[in-house]
Amino acid sequence: MSTTTTILNITASARTTGSKTRALADDVLAEYAAAGETTVISRNVAAGLPFVDEDWVGANFTHEAERTPDQRAKLMVSDSLVAELEAADVVVIGLPVYNFGVPASLKAWIDMVARVGKTFRYTSSGPVGLLTGKKAIIAMASGGTKYGSAIDFATPYLKHALSFIGIQDVTVLVADEADATDIAAAAGTLHNAQAA
Repeated sequence: MSTTTTILNITASARTTGSKTRALADDVLAEYAAAGETTVISRNVAAGLPFVDEDWVGANFTHEAERTPDQRAKLMVSDSLVAELEAADVVVIGLPVYNFGVPASLKAWIDMVARVGKTFRYTSSGPVGLLTGKKAIIAMASGGTKYGSAIDFATPYLKHALSFIGIQDVTVLVADEADATDIAAAAGTLHNAQAA
């Protein structure tokens, strides 16, 4: 009996052409497609997402049964983004490093999906992520920030944010310091990891 792998592909690069993160993510999707049947949910956060504001916070911290129609409307985008995550077996995130950190659009996505009671919960021993059993692949690219260096604030932050909501199986594919790692070689690394 064949199973379908559902992949959420999140793109955050401002570039639609010449983007290393988009190219690397496309290679990842191709590897999965070659290995079996896939369904891809595409989310281009670079196209824009709302930012958290006072009304959003008020709606989020109002019990679901008590929310007004305006509050429900305020959370509609967030609810859709969370539903995409819940549906995914694998999350592929294109991570271009902008000024040592994640793009504002990707930070907005994180703010929209970090929802108490939906993607994490508080316990007496601290927060616990609810989106377990999923895998994430980060396709990281930068012009001058070396992966894992003292000035790479983007990758550790994204890995922590994913872990916070329960996604702890994270692989990072790297094309840093202006082509320091070839995209095709990185895709080969993914293929070798899958074979292993």
